[in-house]
Amino acid sequence: MDFQYSDTQQDIRAAVGALARSFGDEYWRKCDEEQRYATEFVDAMTQAGWLAALIPEAYGGSGLGLLDACVILEEINRQGGNGAACHAQMYTMASVLQHGSEAQKQAVLPRIADGSLRLQAFGVTEPDAGSNTLRIKTFARKVNGGYVINGQKIWTSRFRQSDMYLLLARTTPYEDVKKKTDGLSLFLVDIRKAGKALEPRTIHTMLNHHTNEVFIDQLEVDDACRIGEEGQGFKYLLSSLNAERLLVSSECIGDGKWFIDRARKYATERIVFDRPIGANQGVAFPIAKAHMNLCASELMRNQAASLFDQSLPCGAEANMAKYLCSEASWEAAEAAMTTFGGYGVATEYDIERKWKETRLFRTAPISNNLVLAYVAQHVLDMPRSY
Repeated sequence: MDFQYSDTQQDIRAAVGALARSFGDEYWRKCDEEQRYATEFVDAMTQAGWLAALIPEAYGGSGLGLLDACVILEEINRQGGNGAACHAQMYTMASVLQHGSEAQKQAVLPRIADGSLRLQAFGVTEPDAGSNTLRIKTFARKVNGGYVINGQKIWTSRFRQSDMYLLLARTTPYEDVKKKTDGLSLFLVDIRKAGKALEPRTIHTMLNHHTNEVFIDQLEVDDACRIGEEGQGFKYLLSSLNAERLLVSSECIGDGKWFIDRARKYATERIVFDRPIGANQGVAFPIAKAHMNLCASELMRNQAASLFDQSLPCGAEANMAKYLCSEASWEAAEAAMTTFGGYGVATEYDIERKWKETRLFRTAPISNNLVLAYVAQHVLDMPRSY
């Protein structure tokens, strides 16, 4: 076991940290106030090559490992930024890379790497299905040379900031499949070419997340738009989910470190009753406890990412990392909010902004209750709960 980050990872942390610091609190605060997409930051990350980290060198990327990519997103959030503005660009392309045809790879991956094409939108969740992905209703009807797709998606983030849309749809009715995970297919859709067949509706949320409901009406796609075999889309989807879990875990770790740094500094400098408030155990202990839990969750993230980079099974570890990191980050957020008191809800201190952002991760991209159900059933071999 090696608990040290490599020299390359330390260099990545330093470089990404420097770039992220050039977009300070005021920049992110302004984006939040205006509900504006962080275009300048995403462009800077793209131009620096960081969003092409997981794309192989043969397709114009850096060919880095997942733990390297985790460090990138962690450092963005550790500096007070919001990696969610661009994180999907790093994992959504995994389905194309691992299961797409060579023609699809050549058409998409080099353009993602050079920034001329954006693939951030992932259409999976539906209003009536929620986390039960196998019961989605969006249907792709086979026609000569392609498919006609109709349905509805929800929580499709950054659809308006994407050129391509990775879309999961049923190609065989649920009632007609022998194995419940069969009958789903994955499509790579050109949003501009689709035109009015894809209609987004903005979902206004308490944080600046740019998410949408997408209505799909008579969307025509060619056979060449389907990724891999028909009916195997759920299996292809899973190949992206472990990476997604770990990249989101890394944003949680970055948030947690940011909260602890801010809370520690404020508790040391803020004088009430003639002494620093950090001298009070009621203030200091929650910060210390959050720090310890965050350190432990980081080790779980690193173990899972190491397994992923060795192409070893890591589903349990990735899910556990997502749970532990999001819970530790939220604990740190609460400690910071309590430490700052009334100032914690003042926008000028940025605590409330990051507090809202990190709360999302207990719910998405997978509810922590579903992680607990997964661990109980698949790790501890307990009776199935759903």
